[in-house]
Amino acid sequence: MLTATAYGLAAVLDLFVLFIGARFLLRPRPAAAGYGVPAKPDGDAAYLEIKGLRDATFGILGLVLLVFAGARPEAWFMLVVALAPLGDTLIVLRHGGTRAVAFGIHFATAVVVLASAALLFAV
Repeated sequence: MLTATAYGLAAVLDLFVLFIGARFLLRPRPAAAGYGVPAKPDGDAAYLEIKGLRDATFGILGLVLLVFAGARPEAWFMLVVALAPLGDTLIVLRHGGTRAVAFGIHFATAVVVLASAALLFAV
């Protein structure tokens, strides 16, 4: 049961970050608004697409580790990847986003990713 939960949560998180990356690649401005810091209409969309490419890459890498390397490498990956939503929390707060988005989305995501890492280490 623990193994299925650990792998299932990791897979869902990897797919979710892949989805976020795809959204930033395909619809960068709405994705930025959902992130908590809307993009300026005359801003350079390339930076939003860079975020999308990096998020998609994280999602694919997580899935590859999960399938081909197993729980322990995926756990270390999740531990490191948790830094991204923690940093996102600070970015949203520093750039005028709401505390609700910063903590309710980004910080909460970091907590779930850390929980996923803990479950994977326990398998």
